[in-house]
Amino acid sequence: MASSLTQADVARLLTEPSSSVRAELGHKLAGEIDSPTLTAAELQIAQDIVRVLARDVELAVRRALSDSLRSARNLPHDVARRLAQDVEVVALPILAASPVLTDTDLVELVQQGSAQKQEAIAGRDDVSEQVADALVSTADESAVALLMGNARAHIATTSLDTAIERFGASDRVKTNMVHRADLPVTIAERLVVMVSERLQAYLVSHHELPVSIATDMVLQNRERATLRLSLGSSEPQLEKLVRQMHHNQRLTPLLVLRALCLGDMAFFEMAMAVMAKVPVANARVLIHDDGPNGLASLYERASMPPRLLAAVRVAADVVRGTEFDGGERDRERYRSRVITRILTQFEDLPQEDLDYLLDKLGDVLSVAT
Repeated sequence: MASSLTQADVARLLTEPSSSVRAELGHKLAGEIDSPTLTAAELQIAQDIVRVLARDVELAVRRALSDSLRSARNLPHDVARRLAQDVEVVALPILAASPVLTDTDLVELVQQGSAQKQEAIAGRDDVSEQVADALVSTADESAVALLMGNARAHIATTSLDTAIERFGASDRVKTNMVHRADLPVTIAERLVVMVSERLQAYLVSHHELPVSIATDMVLQNRERATLRLSLGSSEPQLEKLVRQMHHNQRLTPLLVLRALCLGDMAFFEMAMAVMAKVPVANARVLIHDDGPNGLASLYERASMPPRLLAAVRVAADVVRGTEFDGGERDRERYRSRVITRILTQFEDLPQEDLDYLLDKLGDVLSVAT
C-alpha cells in the first residue's frame, strides 16, 4: 500500500466527505508506517497523511488514528503530542503506550492532564523516575496507586517518601507500595507502623528491615494471632510466615535468636525446622532434648552461625524453665523474667543484641509494673 501513496492522497483527505473512509485510511497507515521497507519519501507521505488525520474534525477519525498508532515508532512527535493533548478518548491510547513521547512530554502532560490521563501515564511500561516523581507530586490517589502497582515503574526513594506524605491515609497506595519488588529499607521502616497487620507480615517476610524492627513486628503479629486463635489454627499461619521469610532471606540468625530471647519458642521451633528442612515435630524433639546433642545437631543442620550456639542454648533453657504466672499482664512479666535471666546467665552475647535486649527489658518492665 505504501508504495502507492502520493501527495495527491494527502490533498484528497482534505475533501474526503466520509469520516469512515478517513478512519480506515488511518488504520491502514498504522500497519505501514513502521515498515522497514518504506523509502524515505514514502515515510514522509505517510507522516503527512497522519498529520492531516490528527487534525480531523471528526472525533471518530482521531480516535481510530490514536488507537491504531499507539505503539508506532515512526509516529511524528508533533502528532503524538497533539493526540495526547486531545480529549480523553483520543489521548488515552497514546498516553498509555506511545514510545514517541519523551519524559519531558510526559511530565508536562501529567501536570496539565486530567485524572484519566494521569492514570494512563502511570500504567505505561518503563515509567522513568522523572515521570514517576511528577505523578507522585501532582496526580490524585488513583493514579499514584496505579503507579505503585506498576512493576515496571522506576520510583526514587524521595518520590516514595512524597507518596507516603501525600497518601499516608490511602490503603490502595500503601498496599501497592508494600507489594513492590524492591522497597528501600527506609521506606519499609516508615510503612511498617502505618499498615495493617497483614501488610506488616508481608513487609517483614519480603523486604529488608532493621533486625530490631523486624523482630518487634514478628512478635507483635505473633502475639495478636495467639490471642485470636488456638495453637492448632495459628501454626499454619506461623509456618507460612517463616517460610516466606526464609525464601526471601529475611530469616536471619539474629532475628531468630532475638525472638527466642523474648520468649517466642514457637517461632524459634518453626524457624529451626524450616532452615534445617525437617518437620517441626522433629525440630521440637531435638530442641527440647535433655541431652547436649539434640539442639546442637539441629542447629548445625540449620546452618546457624557457630558463634551464637551458646547464646541459643542458654536462651532455650531459660524459656523452657520460665512460665506465665497467670496474673494480669503476665505476658510482660514473663518476657521480663526471660530477658533478665538470659542477661545474667550469658554475658557473651554480641553487643548489639545486649543493647537490644536491655532496651526491650526497659519496655516490658514499664508495661508490666
